[in-house]
Amino acid sequence: MNDKIDFVVTWVDGSDPNWLKEKNKYEKELKGEKKGSSFDNNKIRYRDMECFKYWFRAIEKYASWVNKIYLVTWGHIPDWLNTNNERIVIVKHEDYIPKEYLPTFNSNVIEEFFYLIPGLSEKFVYFNDDMFITDYVKPTDFFVNNVPCDNCSLRAISCVKGNNDSFYKKLCNDMEIINEYFDFKKWKKENFRKIVTPRIGKYLLFSIPCMLYKDFLGFNVYHLPVSYLKTTFKKVWDKEEDILLQTASFKFRNNRDSVNHWLFEYWQFAEGNFIQRKSSFGRTFVINHKDIEKAIIKNKYKVICINDSLLLDNFEEKKKKIISAFEQILPDKSSFEK
Repeated sequence: MNDKIDFVVTWVDGSDPNWLKEKNKYEKELKGEKKGSSFDNNKIRYRDMECFKYWFRAIEKYASWVNKIYLVTWGHIPDWLNTNNERIVIVKHEDYIPKEYLPTFNSNVIEEFFYLIPGLSEKFVYFNDDMFITDYVKPTDFFVNNVPCDNCSLRAISCVKGNNDSFYKKLCNDMEIINEYFDFKKWKKENFRKIVTPRIGKYLLFSIPCMLYKDFLGFNVYHLPVSYLKTTFKKVWDKEEDILLQTASFKFRNNRDSVNHWLFEYWQFAEGNFIQRKSSFGRTFVINHKDIEKAIIKNKYKVICINDSLLLDNFEEKKKKIISAFEQILPDKSSFEK
């Protein structure tokens, strides 16, 4: 296995009129189904914080060692992006997702086919466009001796019958598959010191009770960049092609039976194929959190995620503050910009 590590980042321009036209067309068809559909199509899935150029500036400043950056999009490209930069590879959905599942507006579909991206290295780190590097990172923050570095801790998830939350349904499906293939009792013995460790900080409070059960109850969701091996994707596809293709058939995120990319991360956990990273490595913020700007300016974490929220009334005001914070640590135009 070579030492190359690629970054994969997904991005959508929610204001692109051509994309909107296509999205609206399929959205109307979905709403018109006789049986009805419950799908997740909130505007926050596509709303732009206008911070993406700082994602690239951060890569150049804090992770200059990266091999290639694969920008996965429906087809649109930021107008400021320098596509002549030799480290940028533009990947359209049609370049790697089988045509029978296109177009898709479902992030779960976009993610589960990553392993088919032409030229992608065996080792890659997956970022959403709301996940930013905010301090210097090394290759060994993501892989050590070809083993993925990650935050792994246990937590019981809500799989109550009748729970129609799309997110939790997918996690339950993920865990059902993990329990089918892996013996939790054996896993606990082999990975005890990886899990019961001060490295996971406060998450020990959730992990220890879960160790008392006979099955995997769930893993904590950190919502941070994930270190992946393409080999893992191939293994899961070989075992669970049916449910992955079922997921691919849904053009929008929904509350039907399907899985998400965390299945591949959980598979790495269940194999014991991970190196435990300190929980302080990164943090997820909801966009209206008062400490986001301070965390950025003070380089408090190596990586952060800024999740949008429907509960935010002053989106434009908050967006300006976040942009201002990024300007303080990343004021210089990068080679990824025109």
